[in-house]
Amino acid sequence: MTPQTEQATPTTGLKRNSLGLRIWHWSNSALVMAQLLTILFLSVIVRTKTLAPEFSKVLAEKGVQMSPADLRGLSRIVSHRIWDWHIWLGLALAVLLAYRVLVSFRQRGGQRTAAKLARLKARTAQGDPTVGLGVWVRYSYRAFYLVLAVMVVTGLILVFEDYFRSIEHTAKEIHNVSMYIVIAFVVAHILGVFRAEVTHEPGITSDMIHGGRPVEND
Repeated sequence: MTPQTEQATPTTGLKRNSLGLRIWHWSNSALVMAQLLTILFLSVIVRTKTLAPEFSKVLAEKGVQMSPADLRGLSRIVSHRIWDWHIWLGLALAVLLAYRVLVSFRQRGGQRTAAKLARLKARTAQGDPTVGLGVWVRYSYRAFYLVLAVMVVTGLILVFEDYFRSIEHTAKEIHNVSMYIVIAFVVAHILGVFRAEVTHEPGITSDMIHGGRPVEND
């Protein structure tokens, strides 16, 4: 009697995470964090309302006197410079978002988000208790892309506000709300990845660096 061997699941040779997706993921992460840092600097670390008194104190120690109007102008220079960084980072984020759309069309077979979601649903139907949360995570990514798109579009409206005076205030409000949603997602994403690394999916971070294992044939 010849021994029976278990047949391996055929793979495509494509890595789980394509190079384009990995480039977008880490570039987008860096830009989003840099964007949030500019807000942190403006709101907490370098508050323009407190800069003028601090400038006045330092200049007085050196024997330099400036009027309150000049001090406010000096404070605005710092604020505007940080806002310039925020704007340029936002423009880069808009380019990356367009690149993400392009990447989605270039994904093949099991690399596609829909294919990954289908595999997770199939494993859930088979009674695998470890992937139920993964289905919702995939849907949360789609929600994140939508919120990110809203943040980018409203940010562009604010950059070119001279052409959108009628909706400038509304765009600003939506932009601020979307920013808080993005912050919440970033925190949840980092915590979720850490939990997956130490529980049911070790190596998930490495997969986003090196591409991961080959995907199965669909």
